[in-house]
Amino acid sequence: MTTYNRMPDLISSSVNIEDDGRQVSQISHSTSGTIYPFTAHSQSAIALLIKEIAKLLRLQEAKKIIYFLGFCTLSTVILLYWCHSTNSMALTAFSFLMIFDILSLLTCLLSVWVQAQQPSSVYSFGYERFEVLAVFACTMLAQLGAFFIIKESIECLLFPPEVHTGRLLVGTAFGLIVHLSVIYAVRNRAFNHVIDASSSSWLQEHVTDMSESLCLFVPGLSKLLLPRINPFSLIGFACSVALLVTYFLIDTHQYYLADPWAAIAIAFMTFGTMFPMSAYTGKILLQTTPSHILGQLDKVLREASTLDGVLEFRHEHFWTLSFGTLAGSVQVRVRRDADEQLVLAHVYNRLNNLVSRLTIQIFKDDWSRSSAYTTAALSGISFPVVTGFPSPPQLASPIHEIYTPAYSPLPSYRPNPMS
Repeated sequence: MTTYNRMPDLISSSVNIEDDGRQVSQISHSTSGTIYPFTAHSQSAIALLIKEIAKLLRLQEAKKIIYFLGFCTLSTVILLYWCHSTNSMALTAFSFLMIFDILSLLTCLLSVWVQAQQPSSVYSFGYERFEVLAVFACTMLAQLGAFFIIKESIECLLFPPEVHTGRLLVGTAFGLIVHLSVIYAVRNRAFNHVIDASSSSWLQEHVTDMSESLCLFVPGLSKLLLPRINPFSLIGFACSVALLVTYFLIDTHQYYLADPWAAIAIAFMTFGTMFPMSAYTGKILLQTTPSHILGQLDKVLREASTLDGVLEFRHEHFWTLSFGTLAGSVQVRVRRDADEQLVLAHVYNRLNNLVSRLTIQIFKDDWSRSSAYTTAALSGISFPVVTGFPSPPQLASPIHEIYTPAYSPLPSYRPNPMS
């Protein structure tokens, strides 16, 4: 019998540092074990950001968004300066809407970047969820700005300042033109989906009621005013009307309290417009099941449970992954004599029409394990309770599973009904 004892690798190094011919210090390093060379150095966050921006600048759509982003930023700075010169709180509230336009353009730029990315091993479902987070952050910041405007306006009600109306009308017209140009000249995919999918704000509902009455007399306006107006353009026009009323009240009656009251009205309109969007995106971030699809999912699962060999569904979970994309996972328990591939194909075909990213796990019913647990229970033996998904070693039969993420290091698997 031969015994082979391998000694650990020992690497020693000695470095002499000299200064003008004199030895200053001697550094000795001793390392035990195998040394693996580094293949590549990780990039810093700034270098990675510059690299991604350079890729975006090559796209024509991204260049257009960047041009509008610079124009909107410059216009917002000018409008904030006019707010300082006029001492108008209502114009300041309107300029906060311009800041929201800057954030929406950044979200649009993010959407362009997300479309150009490919799923990776870290983000197997892609980067589309970044858009949901960006829209949620923009709407929440707009509501936070509305609370700040309300707080400052209450102080102005106690101590009303003198408002100069020289640039009030010019600032209103300038801000409205810039706001509408950002909304209609740039296609914002993320915000357009949220506008269509989220519930109407209270301002939209009131304007829709008035529009229906108006369209009874002028049917040609139905294409423009119905079913509901774009909430961003609506709040832009509503803020402009509030500023016009403020201008005439101050210019004719010297009623300076009209300015903080108009600012409070603009803040409430902003909050009412942004809240349904933040609620919709917040539910997506919480991975809740969309309410409009619950009935269809229940119907499909009932139909799939009637298939030959299917005993029950376990741990079914369906959620919205991103805008317009539904993901889900489900466990299917089948009989011992059932064809797993056939059941897998049938369940996949039933659910694939609703759920694009689907994970199905199929396992056979284990009678012997159930009998063992029953005998142990009668004998007084207790077992620990395990919650969640059963691990593969606990199952007597192999697990048949289909997993269809956006990224997979292995070749994609499709069930074959004929196998």
